[in-house]
Amino acid sequence: MRTLREIKARTEPFLAERGIPNYVLETDLMIAHALGLKRLDLYLDLDRPITEAQLDDLRAWVKRRAAREPLQYILGSVDFAGLKLAVDTRALIPRPETEELAYYLGRRLEATPPARILDLGTGSGALALALAQDFPDAEVTATDASKKALDLARENAKGNDLAERICFLEGSWWEALPAEQSYDLIVSNPPYLTEAEMESAAPEVAAHEPRSALVAGADGLQDLRILLVGAASYLARGGLLALETGIAQEAALHNLAEENGLQGEALEDLNQRPRFFLAQVQA
Repeated sequence: MRTLREIKARTEPFLAERGIPNYVLETDLMIAHALGLKRLDLYLDLDRPITEAQLDDLRAWVKRRAAREPLQYILGSVDFAGLKLAVDTRALIPRPETEELAYYLGRRLEATPPARILDLGTGSGALALALAQDFPDAEVTATDASKKALDLARENAKGNDLAERICFLEGSWWEALPAEQSYDLIVSNPPYLTEAEMESAAPEVAAHEPRSALVAGADGLQDLRILLVGAASYLARGGLLALETGIAQEAALHNLAEENGLQGEALEDLNQRPRFFLAQVQA
């Protein structure tokens, strides 16, 4: 049987030649997953043998990754804000930037917890679940136009013992909501890539993730426009709208907010890019 050291020595250059940027990390993660270990545990015994059954799994995963299938889809899960989320082609893979938004909102609203939270276009359920975890007394509603995505979000809610906390509704943006309902916090990570940006996206994104969760027309604002036009009707007094956005959309978002009676505020992500847009109804 081959050892972990030998497998790493074969796999890392194979992935590097196929353009995988983090080939060392991803090799480790696939080996660790095959063995049921944490990544750092591999380095405690690099001469440990790997069984043929484990090697068969690993070979299949490496072949898929070399074809530029996202590692998260291959391993079937991702860690997000202390949660373990199942991920597959039914929904967009949760990004670190989205986790940043969840963390920021948890800290910003800690002293005045929202009673009602709405996550529009929930996808895998990442934001809804993270906020339900941060605000255990809140009523949380999550919507999505995709039944498949909602099924995945429900599975994740159940897997994280949050199924009783979240109401899932099928429908596009505001369409799924009951009339005259209002929310203290409305969040969304909508599609915001332009058609041109999608054409130049990495193969992992362009060939594998759902296009409908990524692209929003020629200017990338198609869905953000819908959200900003409708927000004032659903925000409670003093309520907050929090959006993940494209990094070149700040000026357009400020204009859209002002046109729809909202006061906007752009926030940078950890890489100092204007990634988030917050808005409240103007006084």
